[in-house]
Amino acid sequence: MEIRNASRLIGQFAMVGQLGLSLLMPLLMCLVVCYLLVTKASAPIWVYIPGFILGLGASMTTAYKVYLSVVHKEEKKKLQRDPNEVNISRHI
Repeated sequence: MEIRNASRLIGQFAMVGQLGLSLLMPLLMCLVVCYLLVTKASAPIWVYIPGFILGLGASMTTAYKVYLSVVHKEEKKKLQRDPNEVNISRHI
């Protein structure tokens, strides 16, 4: 029983880590692309503003998809029945 709780805790930490990365990486990628445009292609500095907004939008979209996958997994677990559960049509 203790191993099951530990594995569940590790799984929850992994989901928190995945959510953190899914929030951070699209924003960082957009800002790196903006940095490259400003330094290498001599684009104006205001390019950072739409890049930041697009990065935030991508972060929120990715976080929402992670949230939906977690909710889907929880619903799937809820639908699985316990083999020892007694129903009206199933007697001991």
